[in-house]
Amino acid sequence: MKFGGTSMGSAERIRAAAKLTAERWALQPVAIVVSAMSQVTDLLLDTLRKAEAGDEADLKHNLDQLSKRHVEACYALSLPEDRQDRALREIDGLIQEFTRIAKGMMMLGERPPRSVDEAVATGERLSALLMAEYLGSQGVRAKAVNAGQVIATDAFFGNASPLMEQTRERAGKVLRPLLAQKVLPVITGFNGSTLDGRPTTLGRGGSDFSASIVAAAMDAAELWIWTDVDGIMTADPRLVPDAKVLDAVTYAEAAELAYNGAKVLHPRTLAPLAEREIPVWSKNSFAPSKPGTRIVPRLQSAQGPHAVTSMADVALVSIEPANAALSGVKVMARSLEALSRANVELLAITSSSYRQSFCFLVRKAELEKASEHLEEDLALELAHGYLKPLQVDSNVGLIAVVGEGMRGTPGLAGRIFTAISKRNINIIAIAQGSSELTIAIVVHRAGLEEAVRAVHDECGLGGC
Repeated sequence: MKFGGTSMGSAERIRAAAKLTAERWALQPVAIVVSAMSQVTDLLLDTLRKAEAGDEADLKHNLDQLSKRHVEACYALSLPEDRQDRALREIDGLIQEFTRIAKGMMMLGERPPRSVDEAVATGERLSALLMAEYLGSQGVRAKAVNAGQVIATDAFFGNASPLMEQTRERAGKVLRPLLAQKVLPVITGFNGSTLDGRPTTLGRGGSDFSASIVAAAMDAAELWIWTDVDGIMTADPRLVPDAKVLDAVTYAEAAELAYNGAKVLHPRTLAPLAEREIPVWSKNSFAPSKPGTRIVPRLQSAQGPHAVTSMADVALVSIEPANAALSGVKVMARSLEALSRANVELLAITSSSYRQSFCFLVRKAELEKASEHLEEDLALELAHGYLKPLQVDSNVGLIAVVGEGMRGTPGLAGRIFTAISKRNINIIAIAQGSSELTIAIVVHRAGLEEAVRAVHDECGLGGC
């Protein structure tokens, strides 16, 4: 079971999460993964930026805020005196450890990625500490476990990938003995370590990913992801008032929705589970009686689209040869290699066969490094005019229509495009993979929300 930041955001929410854990623990062995309290990771990253800039006053202010929030939560949990004293000492110790790293960055005037990874996991370690102590006070033997002892990763600091074979070995040594002794592991989300022990993190929102890695390594019967929404919905309810919760989706559908902007899951969450076909539940810790959404390898029957999602903070980059003498295929290959080295994710890509031009969509947060790597790799062609200057349009948005049942459905794409055009919204680019699982549509940013509503209505996805 994994509890997100809002599910761990206060003493009240920690008590609620502990109750859900204890109820399941009474029926079967359970391991839980916890996120940092809501907004704490942002506070930690801001503190490290202040340290790099030499802003001692703001650094101290942030450290005081970090300590105050967790100390107040500790007192509010009303732990027995011995547990409370121990928890307060450990909170102080973890914050002192974070402070040491931050002050080291202040002296250096920079934030080494390895040190950032070591420091920023402090939020999850504090959450795990509080949860384990509270569970203990409720009669559930529990132990906080730093995921750096369990999840083995490569050395790509800030966005590491798991090494599953080594993680399985570590989990067998660290977690299985605890479960055998009837001790519930409370594992930090988001972090791991290299094979030689250097701390790493799995990218923002990586606690979902942590939970799926542990579930796969432990051959879990199920993974339950507790959030603050009722499950995976047909659309963002803030944009589409009649959006409804889906009873079930496939791994592939959930992954596509997450990749294209749905906030329920981390995009990489489902990959470790697919081989072992471990089912996942997405449930609301604020309304645990609601059924949630079940994520499974396959559905018995699927018809048409299942959901529509969108992303606003994106940019469209266009690359076009200045004349036919330059091979567009070679330019595309080199561009993709440059983006791969920059660790930039492509949200959509489309091309023109005659003019050999192509365009691709990236997150705005990754636009700067994408442009830098492209301009560096294509510098000669750009300098001599073989390539036109890179064109960047940041005034766009992405709509993704997702569904296993779209395969082979005649006329569906035409209906979707017509529905958008009827709202006077111009379609800039279209991409659809060979699996026919997702239709990606790029539109002007001003028409994004209206286009989502148009597609949702046209596909009949709404509910009571």
